Amino acid sequence: MIKGLYEAHLPVRSVDRSISFYEGLGLELSHRAGDGLAFMWIEKERSWLGLWDTDCVEHDYHPSIRHLAFQVTLDELKKSVAWLIERGCPPRRAFGFEPVEPFVMAHHGMAHAKIHFDDPDGNSLELICPLENSGNVEGRMYLSEWIAEN
Repeated sequence: MIKGLYEAHLPVRSVDRSISFYEGLGLELSHRAGDGLAFMWIEKERSWLGLWDTDCVEHDYHPSIRHLAFQVTLDELKKSVAWLIERGCPPRRAFGFEPVEPFVMAHHGMAHAKIHFDDPDGNSLELICPLENSGNVEGRMYLSEWIAEN
């Protein structure tokens, strides 16, 4: 029945500013629905991001709201810190890791490498890549440590 995620939505202070920001990350504007709503293609014809202009952007952060993770390849993730900085989106500290490189969270036979950053409205964004974890490694470490050990 469920095939994947088609859309997600975020509150923003300025739809125009947010369109520019997400276009800088490589997303494409699909369409605007009035003055206060825009849809950006994450994967054209597959999934999009709705940006809602609102005064209610100042919600306390919790990972269950205002968070999106974009899947990338491992090679792209390895270059992500410089890529984000070039776009004016400095990575941020997350789960105790300084944003000097992506980090890995491994548990229950799976692993993901990731880096976190914020959009102009403080929405939490993440670039993430699943990793092979055939050795059932558990724990958290920088990506360079993961590569050295696996």
